[in-house]
Amino acid sequence: MPYVNIKITRDGATAEQKAQLIRGATDLLVQVLGKNPASLVVVIDEVDTDNWGIGGETVTSRRQGGK
Repeated sequence: MPYVNIKITRDGATAEQKAQLIRGATDLLVQVLGKNPASLVVVIDEVDTDNWGIGGETVTSRRQGGK
């Protein structure tokens, strides 16, 4: 059973956008690896920007600094 975990920052992805990600990841595994879509699990984790770091600082700080 393939398991796909997509992590995004929690900053406004709509329910439809998340549904598109789930469909797209499923379609990709079906097309490339021939997997059965009924056995695929796709999970989207939304992470607060205070809990996501890049280059030693949080995404929140980076966005406030205009980086």
